[in-house]
Amino acid sequence: MKKTSKLMSLVIAGAMVLSMTACGGNTAETTAAATQAQETAADTAAQAEETTAGTEDGTAAQAEGTTYKIGVLQLVQHTALDAANEGFIAALDDAGIAYEVDQQNASGDQSACQTVASKFANEKKDLILAIATPAAQAMVGAVEDTPVLVTAVTDPAESGLVDTNEKPGANVTGTSDLTPVKEQIDLLKQLVPDARTIGVLYCSAESNSKIQADMAKEAIAAAGMESKEYTVSSSNEIQTVVQSMVGAVDAVYAPTDNVIAAGMATVGMVAGDNNLPVICGEAGMVQNGGLATYGIDYYQLGYMTGQQAVKILTEGASPADMPIEYLPVEKCELTVNEETAQTLGIDVSGLK
Repeated sequence: MKKTSKLMSLVIAGAMVLSMTACGGNTAETTAAATQAQETAADTAAQAEETTAGTEDGTAAQAEGTTYKIGVLQLVQHTALDAANEGFIAALDDAGIAYEVDQQNASGDQSACQTVASKFANEKKDLILAIATPAAQAMVGAVEDTPVLVTAVTDPAESGLVDTNEKPGANVTGTSDLTPVKEQIDLLKQLVPDARTIGVLYCSAESNSKIQADMAKEAIAAAGMESKEYTVSSSNEIQTVVQSMVGAVDAVYAPTDNVIAAGMATVGMVAGDNNLPVICGEAGMVQNGGLATYGIDYYQLGYMTGQQAVKILTEGASPADMPIEYLPVEKCELTVNEETAQTLGIDVSGLK
């Protein structure tokens, strides 16, 4: 716009000069008129540039001044999901965008997830984050147009959240917390080489846990061991179910299950009192009483999700075309609870 305005002014000035010359005016008058016309044209061009610059600056300021409204629904409070939430917010902060976040925690209650999902749908958020599979399922069922990101979900496609993990196809995408289950079972075998029967403990109400449990049973069989499945439907059943494992299994495997993670102190207490090693799906569970894991960093997972949010909010990226993302295996970390190892009499000094 600047170049066009200036060019038009100069053309007008040139036309005035040519017109006066053609009409036979004397040289002095023609020169003076031409000079005045050129000065007028320059002033007009300068004014046009100032006006255009002011408009562009105003538009940029308006864009920079956008405050995005973001809703976050976390299924329950425990170490892994808290870390994913923190990583998400850190990515927004590092991107320098302005936002208002409405943090909601369902405390493990599915009906509370539905209530929050309806609330966010009515409030027309710019973007919503759902942390853990039940929270994501509630949100996807309630929101059709607003971009929804999910995290701490093992298999979004299998859980009915997206068309495929490679091409989600609608308003939903995010990150998966699929853990290296085989490597975790290998770790169990290394720490408890004499184990023959492994109890697989998870909540039957969580589809992501069922997926991991099936993977674990395959890995256990491949390692030459047997598996027994133990499930709970709520946290109230954890102590009884873990006690039922005593004498029936040699070790326990618990995947990244939200109910078990929230009740991991109980799992660790009963297992520890009965000399049962527990290999877990993620580090927070180890810190709360498990023996060890080779798992993902939920903070980094949340950070990846936050980066997706920034692309959607500031670059116009479409969730439909953004594949579900995974933390690379090289970012998985070994975590060992040395106090638990000492209690169980297990030597962890050779682990790398």
